[in-house]
Amino acid sequence: MKDTTFGPKGWTPDRLGSLKGKTYLITGTTAGAGFQATRILLSKGAKVVMLNRNADKSIAAVKTLKDTFGPNAEVSFVRMDLSDLASVRAAAEEVKRTVPRIDALICNAAIAQVPTQQLTVDGFESQLGTNHYGHFLLCGMLFDRIQESAGRIVVVSSLGYNMGIKTIQFDDMNWDKNYSANAVYSQSKLAQMMFAYELQDRLKATDSRVEVYVCHPGASATSLISTSGGLFTRVTWWMMSKTPMVQSAEKGAYPEVMCATEDGLAQRALYGPTGWMQTGGPVGKGTLNPHAYDKPVMEKLWTVSEKATGFHWEI
Repeated sequence: MKDTTFGPKGWTPDRLGSLKGKTYLITGTTAGAGFQATRILLSKGAKVVMLNRNADKSIAAVKTLKDTFGPNAEVSFVRMDLSDLASVRAAAEEVKRTVPRIDALICNAAIAQVPTQQLTVDGFESQLGTNHYGHFLLCGMLFDRIQESAGRIVVVSSLGYNMGIKTIQFDDMNWDKNYSANAVYSQSKLAQMMFAYELQDRLKATDSRVEVYVCHPGASATSLISTSGGLFTRVTWWMMSKTPMVQSAEKGAYPEVMCATEDGLAQRALYGPTGWMQTGGPVGKGTLNPHAYDKPVMEKLWTVSEKATGFHWEI
């Protein structure tokens, strides 16, 4: 059943009032949905701190945004490579020094469909290491600052969570024996969702006012696959992106902006497009399959993630 909370057109940025005085952190903002989310938030007067691995592209993005919104637009970047836990730690410390308030941390960055097994500098399979472990550590290190503002954590997942083995392959987290680009990407996005839902459960047992939401962009014309996918995947996606099956990166940004700003949302939910196969159409509450919040698996993944990142959450 389609979500009609926001009317036939679903959630759109028209619902946003002034966001003056609010500060949003977004990972992966030099292009695609992350860049468009930054643009939408700046257009409403918010301050945005971008967390990106490429300094040159970040400087160019800041210039483009200041050209659009004026020299006083509050947009800046902190260099951070999610695939390198030392870089994540350094970026989190810089944020703690320079950003006094976090109204939402949007975990938007990802790599996808890496064609052959690659390991991060810390020895993790690259998609799990970047998409899940990097964000797990970042959220943990910035949690107290988010808590001070009664802020939010928004995890941007993917419908890909539904397309793999539907659990976590704990006996071979690096997929040494059965690596497959799509299955491993699916695993990384499932892990991100499980982190978010387990965090929700842990926060319920406290007096924390931090809210945690999960969304996905549907099929959106972003640079995700073109930056990390293999040649065949990139060509196929490029051809698909020219068809009506794929929506704009701006529309792909709507779910994450909604989850960062809209009141009254359900936490145990998956937000995104609600049209055909949830790849496009009006943004609202979509279908969430129960394997994404399998409690014993979530708890085990949390323990494994703390050990892998060397970070213990104090909640």
